[in-house]
Amino acid sequence: MSPIRSTRRVVLTASFVAAGLALALTIAPFDSPASAAGKRVAHSVCEAQELKALQAEDPHLEIEIPSEFDTPWPTLSACRTYTGAQDPEAPGPEQPIPFSHKHHAGEYQIECLYCHSGTDRSQAAGVPSVETCMGCHSLFPASYDREFEGIRDLKQYWENQEPIPWQQIHRLPEYVQFRHNRHIRAGFECQECHGPVEELDKLYMTPDTKWWPWLLPTAKLEMGWCVQCHRENGASQDCLMCHY
Repeated sequence: MSPIRSTRRVVLTASFVAAGLALALTIAPFDSPASAAGKRVAHSVCEAQELKALQAEDPHLEIEIPSEFDTPWPTLSACRTYTGAQDPEAPGPEQPIPFSHKHHAGEYQIECLYCHSGTDRSQAAGVPSVETCMGCHSLFPASYDREFEGIRDLKQYWENQEPIPWQQIHRLPEYVQFRHNRHIRAGFECQECHGPVEELDKLYMTPDTKWWPWLLPTAKLEMGWCVQCHRENGASQDCLMCHY
C-alpha cells in the first residue's frame, strides 16, 4: 500500500471517530438516567405520600398515584414516624407495636397524662390500656389498617382482650421506691428523667450525667444521679426516702 493511501485511510478514520463523538455528545443529554426513568408509580399510600412530596419539590417529576392509594390518610408524617419507630438501627428495644412518641406527643401534642393516666396520683406510671389506644384508632379510616401492620396488631390485641407486651425501658431495682406522683406534683416534667420523648420515634433511655461537687460523674438512674438531683432541688437525701 502506498504512503498516500495509508495517510488518506488514517484521515478518514479520524474523521469518522470525531463525527461519532460529536453525535454522541449531541444525543447524550436526551438519554440521561433521569429522563430514562420515566413516570414513577406508587404501590402504597406511603409511597404515594413520598412521591407527592418529591413532586412538590420538583414539579417536572412525573408520578402516577393509583386511586386506591390516593388518600390523605395516613399522612406523610405518620408514614415516616412509623418507619422510624421500627428502625432496627435506632437505639432502644424493638416494641410489639411501632409507636412513635414524636408523632403523638410531638406533632399532635397529646399530653403524657392522657395516655399514662393516673401518673399524677399513683406511685407507678404504668402504660396506656389498649382501650385508650382504641379510643382514637377505632375512628381512623381503613387505609391505616391496610398500610400499617402495627394498627392491625393493635386491633387484634383489642379483639383478644389482651394487654400489649411493651418492653420496659426505665427500670429501677426492686428495693428502690420511686413515686411518680410526688415528682409530678413537685412540678417536674416527664422529660427530666425520660428525655425529650416528643422528639423520638423509637424510645430508649437517653443518656444524662450529673456531676457531684467533687467532680465525680453519675449516670441516669444510678443512685448518685438521683441523689444529686435531690441536692440540686433541696429535696431530702434521707435513705428512707427511696429505701423503705
